[in-house]
Amino acid sequence: MNPAPNLVLVGPMGAGKTSIGKRLAARLGLAFVDCDHRLEEVTGAPVPLIFECEGEAGFRARETALVAELMRGSGQLVATGGGAVLAEVNRQHLQARGFVVHLQVSVDQQIERLARDRSRPLLAVGDKRAKLEAMAIERGPIYRAVADMAFEADGLAVAVSAPRRGARLGQRWQRAAATP
Repeated sequence: MNPAPNLVLVGPMGAGKTSIGKRLAARLGLAFVDCDHRLEEVTGAPVPLIFECEGEAGFRARETALVAELMRGSGQLVATGGGAVLAEVNRQHLQARGFVVHLQVSVDQQIERLARDRSRPLLAVGDKRAKLEAMAIERGPIYRAVADMAFEADGLAVAVSAPRRGARLGQRWQRAAATP
């Protein structure tokens, strides 16, 4: 059993961190927080506009500040952005105050899920498949290293996968008491 005050979902875009996260949070009695949505609320600007105005470096700096703030809380299920794990400081925050679950998904499944999505700045230009494959090579080992456990996210409907994942989580994660 690995106690932590928060549950954290990491993984590539299209893995289902938001859709699965919402259901898991409800099932487990946790507040759901999507990092990208929270960042949009805080800045008043959509993620693509932040990328356009500040570049990826500006977005990542904002993301790092948000991760640090969120991880000070407890009783949350936090769905990170796909690149949040790239910064070592973020990985430290996530591991210090979260039970980290890696949602694994194939590039084929990502292509299918993101086919009509036009809101992903990193996929806005060029060959989506090549970009997703390159990100998988770069980020896959980082997701695996930061995670306490992994769930396969290919091919399962959210309504089916959330209860299964909730049961498996109960065997490995215990919500730790809130700490100051």
